[in-house]
Amino acid sequence: MTDLTTLTATELLDGYRKGGFSPVEATRAALDRAERIQPEVNAFVRILADEASAQAQASRERWRRGEPAGPLDGVPVTVKDILLLKGHPTLRGSKSVDPSGSWDEDAPAVARLREAGAVFVGKTTTPEYGWKGVTDSPLTGVTRNPHDPSRTAGGSSGGSAAAVALGAGPLSLGTDGGGSVRIPAAFCGIFALKPTYGRVPLYPASAFGTLAHVGPMTRDAADAALLLDVIGVPDSRDWSALGPADGSFRAGLDRGVRGLRVAYSPSLGGQVAVRPGVAAAVRRAVERLAELGAYVEEADPDFTDPVDAFHTLWFAGAAQVTRRLGADRRESLDPGLREICAEGARYTALDYLTAVDVRMELGRRMGRFHDTYDLLLTPTLPITAFEAGVEVPAGSGHRRWTGWTPFTYPFNLTQQPAATVPVGTDDDGLPVGLQIVAARHRDDLVLRAGHALRGRP
Repeated sequence: MTDLTTLTATELLDGYRKGGFSPVEATRAALDRAERIQPEVNAFVRILADEASAQAQASRERWRRGEPAGPLDGVPVTVKDILLLKGHPTLRGSKSVDPSGSWDEDAPAVARLREAGAVFVGKTTTPEYGWKGVTDSPLTGVTRNPHDPSRTAGGSSGGSAAAVALGAGPLSLGTDGGGSVRIPAAFCGIFALKPTYGRVPLYPASAFGTLAHVGPMTRDAADAALLLDVIGVPDSRDWSALGPADGSFRAGLDRGVRGLRVAYSPSLGGQVAVRPGVAAAVRRAVERLAELGAYVEEADPDFTDPVDAFHTLWFAGAAQVTRRLGADRRESLDPGLREICAEGARYTALDYLTAVDVRMELGRRMGRFHDTYDLLLTPTLPITAFEAGVEVPAGSGHRRWTGWTPFTYPFNLTQQPAATVPVGTDDDGLPVGLQIVAARHRDDLVLRAGHALRGRP
């Protein structure tokens, strides 16, 4: 019999349509997997077994009548515990959030999933307020890598990445303010897309401002396109949301990469030291795109590391999100979060606006870069997953998580679409990701290239 936890959303929907199995069976399989992995991997804040089962039964009846509610009817999904899910507390990985209250609203992307008939399996783990590139918090503890539980799943959408990788639902909603869907997806060996800023509405607004994106975390680009079609529509609660997309993101997936102009930057012009196993796996994937007809050349975008500007915006956002906490609740925060909040509170308005100037110049440079190149390829990360429970790898010399994520956060500053695609493993059997970046509003090109690499790790 088919193991339903190994199927993509596209494959599940095809099975429902043909009557090979039902949403009840698929949901039961996802819930069983979630319960089984939770003790070792710790991907979930809560598993919604009764609610998901009821939703799946209702979906089964709709499919029996030939009247599915929408394009994801009966598909098991998970939601990072940064995004509101009606009827359940959204604790954001923090003891400082009061779980009491009505919790009577869905975030925009969650609302679109509900309208499309998706089945909510559970809420997934996050570091406190999504502040860092690994997933551990004072509230929920450490989330571990599905390939080696002694190592981190990455973050901040680490629970979502682990859940998808291990079959607890093929689709998940993550958030990405500096790499937070791409980092854990690369560490866990799945696909993830940070769409163009505003493509997926966000409410409540993030304290990290226009750095923060909502994005699909899936097994492949086809499922990401399917999910983006559902969630990438306007919502009046987000004043910065884009208008409707020009057609379906699934429509052009099979057009391939022939004729696309592709820049491959293995180290951002020598600025990043990339481990040999990562570099080799990424280069093989780049060569595969060339074999498929892309015009590939090594070329580096014209910018130096914007980490200081990113820190100013990120740390100030962290200070803002925690500024109303009393002394007792502030004391319960992750010590690293307390540190960056204190630093962020010391910045002046001029410091912040100087960082905005750096951001605007970076955006201009990348805009000009994409006048020449359709796509930019880099490693998603220069390393593979390291020990769980720490912010930076032992002996790395880094102080903050941004020290080992230099390929991700620049493209939050520029608001460009960026995806990570699994392209193999290093010598330790740990997943490696290739990052694909395009100009703003060209999410379709990122998805096309990711789809071209399917089945080619």
